[in-house]
Amino acid sequence: MDYETVWHAMQDFTDTRDDSVSDELWLVEHPPVFTQGQAGKEEHLLMPGDIPVVKVDRGGQVTYHGPGQQVLYPMINIRRRKMGVRELVTLIENSIINMLAKYDIVAAAKPDAPGVYVNDKKIASLGLRIRKGCSFHGLAINVNMDMEPYRRINPCGYAGLEMIQTSEIGGPDNVTEAGKGLVTELTKLFDAEQISYETGLTQ
Repeated sequence: MDYETVWHAMQDFTDTRDDSVSDELWLVEHPPVFTQGQAGKEEHLLMPGDIPVVKVDRGGQVTYHGPGQQVLYPMINIRRRKMGVRELVTLIENSIINMLAKYDIVAAAKPDAPGVYVNDKKIASLGLRIRKGCSFHGLAINVNMDMEPYRRINPCGYAGLEMIQTSEIGGPDNVTEAGKGLVTELTKLFDAEQISYETGLTQ
């Protein structure tokens, strides 16, 4: 689904929700797009070419989304959960690490650079926005995609940062498998008691 459509739906969901609204996890693939975070510096956009650049209201620098990448947006009321932002970031990173561990892939987070890494190569990116005590934006894990567009940017503001994907290292080879694995780990870490599934934006 188109990036901007989902982004504006996330904003609407966050702005109109109250404490009676359940938390949600949104899973999506996007057509090719570069997204530039609020602190994003133009010099990290090397040669975007024919791929659009969208300036957005999340933290972090520039990243890439495209087919074959599982994007997951945790729409979480952290105030209701009495959870801090750092705690939320750690929980999301741990869900990725735990999912990859099921495939005997050793992954780790870095305290100074949000995301998840395998042998110092980045496999998942993370960028959040908190508004009204609720999170939107989220994570993107590279599964089975064209990696060429990453060479057009300094991913997450790091020149020369090598990006890898799960299909290259014995992990999930499609987004459906990766998405199911992430949902399993996230719902466990969030202590979800009741889970329902819907397809498509309901707004």
